[in-house]
Amino acid sequence: MNKMKSYLFYFRCIMGLFFFFLAIIQSEAQINPTNNSDSSSFKYFKGTILDSKTKNELTFASITISGSNISTISNSEGNFLIKIPTDRQDASLIISFLGYKDKVVSIKDLKQEKNLLYLEPVNILLKEVVVNVMDANKIFSNVLNNRSKNYGDSPIQMISFYRESIKKRRTYISVLESIVDIQKMPFSTGLQDQVNILKGRKNADYTKLDTVNFKLEGGLFSALYIDIIKDPSNIFSENVFELYDFHFEDITQINDKQVLIISFKQKLSNEDPNPLYSGKLFIDAKSFAIISATFQLNVENKIKAGLIFTRKKPKGVVIYPTEVSYQVDYRQQNNKWIFSYSRGDITFKLNWDKWIFNTTYNTTFELVNTDWQNQDSKAQINTQKLSPYVIMSDKIPKSVDLEFWGEYNIIEPEKSIESAIKKIQRKKLQEILIE
Repeated sequence: MNKMKSYLFYFRCIMGLFFFFLAIIQSEAQINPTNNSDSSSFKYFKGTILDSKTKNELTFASITISGSNISTISNSEGNFLIKIPTDRQDASLIISFLGYKDKVVSIKDLKQEKNLLYLEPVNILLKEVVVNVMDANKIFSNVLNNRSKNYGDSPIQMISFYRESIKKRRTYISVLESIVDIQKMPFSTGLQDQVNILKGRKNADYTKLDTVNFKLEGGLFSALYIDIIKDPSNIFSENVFELYDFHFEDITQINDKQVLIISFKQKLSNEDPNPLYSGKLFIDAKSFAIISATFQLNVENKIKAGLIFTRKKPKGVVIYPTEVSYQVDYRQQNNKWIFSYSRGDITFKLNWDKWIFNTTYNTTFELVNTDWQNQDSKAQINTQKLSPYVIMSDKIPKSVDLEFWGEYNIIEPEKSIESAIKKIQRKKLQEILIE
């Protein structure tokens, strides 16, 4: 029990999304446009990733420029945007997705927009030698024992795109985006990842918040903390097999690699369990490297689940999550697997005393590694780092610069996010004209 309490304290300190609820609407009218990068140094290409048979969109597919570490990811509607330097126009795009063959497309064959790229599902041939190795606990132990071999032991300098958004019911009320420089420290050092903001913008419509405004604390670091290879104890704790049941589920494939799917869920050994996780791990059958993971927090106990996420709130209001889900992906380069993408989605309800109706909010954060390089393990650590408890909305200026990102790669906005950004931008432009 003491171990469990210690684990939950640790979890609350570093894993949660913390919400500040204020009883007033804050007014932020500062506009800070940023200069553009020279668009002649790159070309951008847009398109959609689809299943060749069903024609369904493939969400969060990886798109990489061959011979480089430059990459992005398709959004939740299967759309992508990638900016390619002019000196790499002779290269190809490599599109990867679990359960599908990689697709290689010459950049010269792409149109600037409306490219439809179809991936072929893989026919899985189950090898007897793989089918016989289905002890899920042993598979997970092999994952931990092979971390150094599969993921390397050197710091990585990452250029990443980070986005967090807040919706009240179905309406976006805040969208924040930034380009960040991350020094990803190897797991063996025990050192915290370090982050600098290179560029950022935010758009918010506080009139949609009624009488309550909230700020998201530590969202960017939450996107890093769910890297279950960097520190598995953030999710599983040290006594993992006492807390979780593991089961073999299935086999899928990525190109010629067989991928084992194992599920895990919290053991319900008492009537009032602390909130833990359930989910699936996608593991390379040969190397025992995790290449993707999806998991959800057990939110049945509203009070305990609410305590994980709420840092400060007004009196007379009850806040609790109704759904908490995460995803983390890795991609292979030079026989090593690199952290490439993470996402969190949290839906929660806010109930006021004596109010008949409650309010539903949804917040999403996502972080994609768009470029990286290995660093010398003795390289000087950046001293201009952000705090893990940073409130990104306090660090990012508002901007109406439509060509803001220049040559940086980003995640293509979903239509609803894009519409919200444009709507708020029009409103801010009107404010500027009035002034």
